Amino acid sequence: MTPAESRALPAPHPESAAGSDEMVSYRTPAGLFVGPAALTSTSTAPAETPRTTDPTLAAPVEATAPAPAEAAGPAPAEAAGPAPAEAAGPAPAEAAGSAPAEAAPAEAAPAPVDTTVPAESVAPASADVADESGEGAAAVPSRAWWRRWTRRRQHLAVGGLFLLAALWVTIRIWLDPSGRVASLYTGDPAQVQFFLAHSVRVVLHGEYPFYTEQFNYPDGVNLMANTAVLALGIPMVPVTLLFGPAVSFVLLVTLGLAGTAMAWYLMLSRHLVRTPLAAAAGGWFCGFSPAMLSHASWHPNIISQFLLPFIVWRVLVLTRSTRPVRDGALLALLVTAQAFINEEILLFTALACGVFLLAVLVQEPARWRAAWRPLGAGVVTCALLAGALLAYPLYVQFAGPMAYHGLSDAVKDYGNDIAAFFAPGSPTLGGNQRANINLAPNYSEENAFFGWSLSLIAIGIVVWLRRELIVRALAATGLLFAVLSLGERVSWWDRDVVTGPWQMLVHLPLLDAVVPTRFGLITSVVVGLLLALAVERAWALRPAERRTVRTLTAAGLAFALLPIAPMPLRMVSRPPVPHFITADRWRAYVGPDQTLVPIPVPSMGNTHGMRWAAATNLDFKIPGGYFLAPRNGNTGDAGRFGGRPSGVGQMLEEVATTGRMPKLDDRQRRRFADELRHWRAAILVLPLRQQNAEPLRRTVEELVGPGRQELDVWVWDVRALTDRSV
Repeated sequence: MTPAESRALPAPHPESAAGSDEMVSYRTPAGLFVGPAALTSTSTAPAETPRTTDPTLAAPVEATAPAPAEAAGPAPAEAAGPAPAEAAGPAPAEAAGSAPAEAAPAEAAPAPVDTTVPAESVAPASADVADESGEGAAAVPSRAWWRRWTRRRQHLAVGGLFLLAALWVTIRIWLDPSGRVASLYTGDPAQVQFFLAHSVRVVLHGEYPFYTEQFNYPDGVNLMANTAVLALGIPMVPVTLLFGPAVSFVLLVTLGLAGTAMAWYLMLSRHLVRTPLAAAAGGWFCGFSPAMLSHASWHPNIISQFLLPFIVWRVLVLTRSTRPVRDGALLALLVTAQAFINEEILLFTALACGVFLLAVLVQEPARWRAAWRPLGAGVVTCALLAGALLAYPLYVQFAGPMAYHGLSDAVKDYGNDIAAFFAPGSPTLGGNQRANINLAPNYSEENAFFGWSLSLIAIGIVVWLRRELIVRALAATGLLFAVLSLGERVSWWDRDVVTGPWQMLVHLPLLDAVVPTRFGLITSVVVGLLLALAVERAWALRPAERRTVRTLTAAGLAFALLPIAPMPLRMVSRPPVPHFITADRWRAYVGPDQTLVPIPVPSMGNTHGMRWAAATNLDFKIPGGYFLAPRNGNTGDAGRFGGRPSGVGQMLEEVATTGRMPKLDDRQRRRFADELRHWRAAILVLPLRQQNAEPLRRTVEELVGPGRQELDVWVWDVRALTDRSV
């Protein structure tokens, strides 16, 4: 970070004199919040400025004599626009902290300050230091233990808290990673574990990273169109090799929650707020919001948002950068990495940045004059570099084999209910799964659920800080994405009210592959930022009873966040991978170009066979599976879950679910034999502990003849039936 970037924000506004209605952000993001802001400030009251800082918390600031009055206001060039970073050195007021109230005229604009100095480190002269004249030096009360900590120790403490919270959320999975899975929906964890095993093959065997035939054989699966989490899976290869993909899965979930919270905390504490509690509150909600918790059981790619705060910050830096090509290149690297974690979240972030910047410019168009040149140069650089890095992967995704265009209509219609914003999420302290029925598409997509207390407090924050430009822009961004998350039909307690604006956007390119309810994830981030700003403003007030105000602030945080405090994720037991698989007994039957067919055939509702393959690092192929592919396997069609429909596969799945055996005839036997030849099946494998195993065994025997028990499975050797040379 260049010195200019760290000083890109206006000085603390005179809150004590102006009052809460006149406060403006004294640490708003760079770029559009610099330059004209000094001219558009609504308050001119003098500030009561602290005179020294705690050197243990930040770079030392000398407690010298007051700076000249001229140093309190910006130079004429600064009033017209931001000065180049290389040319501008710190003003005398910057070196001394800030000018005292007596030194600055009432009409002077706020002076720029070094944003690396946290507000908590600024101690009132009457409390922490002796008067400069020497009076009162004998009675200096000790500072709070937290303020005596170095900045690094504070960060480590907050990071440790986030990690403990993430372990608390995932504790039930950690007890038995291979034997436990999230209740209700077991397909997504098995799919992610399959992708993690694919990353092992990419690293160890040089396998093609963007497409595989290891499941849905022989059609294969377009991994770029299925969020194969290569940016997560490849770094996890050592863990996957040593402990298996199930351990890698729960580790990714844990680090995704804690890492996202920590990333937002670091960004907020460095660039937006100075109070550690404010940054911690904002980071906590961004990492452990009900929306994040709802995805934690199933979607580590969605909750791994630790790059997003840095992407957002780099976009804001571009609006005033003196090196837009360099900053655009840095942004391109972040964008490329995020594209291999989750493209949908990257798209949401890009849209949110655009909406936020537009909201700023609508309110103060004059800022555009100073911002458009560096922003344009940086965006072009980012687009060219990221486009070059992602050109081939995106080509495979949209035009490669098994590419699809758009999601199925069922997923396109996923939207939040308005009432969902006022209900607590299911995996929270005040949550109730039964009460949340029909308020979200399913329990893995609870992308709102702030609870009524936090919803009211968020609205109150916007009303309280409505004079601040950044608050108004955040409110507009959060509201827009909340409305989009309602989907095509706006509903209230599962009753359709009106057609939503999403209906006009759902067929646009890229947006046709978006799940609309997930727009609520952006609203969650906005609420987290508003919480951070509110705590910062409340902490910076200068009333007679400061302790009372801070106590009320802490109580308000507890009132808002306690009902949605994270609870351990609900887990259920799942059958273990058969010993026949883990002991490599299957290798005596299955060749490199043959498949092992689990019974029932893998599908969206039955993904145990995918876990078997993942446990061997995909050493054998399987037919079917849970993935997104074009309808009927025709590249370019709309997407659906699963590959080509299999009549026999659906029949076996029905037997596994109901236990009822169908009446079979020669036509069905011939059809099953044809499908086995298409799959190039070597053996059929039915676990002894499979639900309704006996009806399934009888059905398969009627189709291909008797099998034999080997270890903990039934095995049917069908190589003679499927060998095309016979």
